[in-house]
Amino acid sequence: MEAEKIISELHFKAVRSSGAGGQNVNKVSSKVVLTFDVKQSQALTDEEKELLQTNLASRLTTEFVLILNCDEDRSQIKNKEIVIKRFLELVKKALIIPKERKATKIPKSVIRKRIKDKKNISDIKKSRKKLNLE
Repeated sequence: MEAEKIISELHFKAVRSSGAGGQNVNKVSSKVVLTFDVKQSQALTDEEKELLQTNLASRLTTEFVLILNCDEDRSQIKNKEIVIKRFLELVKKALIIPKERKATKIPKSVIRKRIKDKKNISDIKKSRKKLNLE
């Protein structure tokens, strides 16, 4: 994954933020909406596209477009930086392939020790019983 190429494929749109903020909200379009088309990306290989589609399935639209918003700051430029950083972290996490789990075999010595301990505890409990001398 080359961050420079992917960033060049991002599309940004500035929108007016919602919620509290006074006159600034009504005047300034500080909210940034980032869109990234996974299918049309030239920076990603086919395997990377497949990984993104499976790992980010809940966040993609039906056309495989990823949409991220940011309206944390009053500055449009800062919001753009924040959303790019978020996007890159999201893509990096989605491209990680987890290691396959190898089932471990229990050693025979461990099994023998467990059975020996069980037998020992059983003998201790038997020795606690009262003898029936009738």
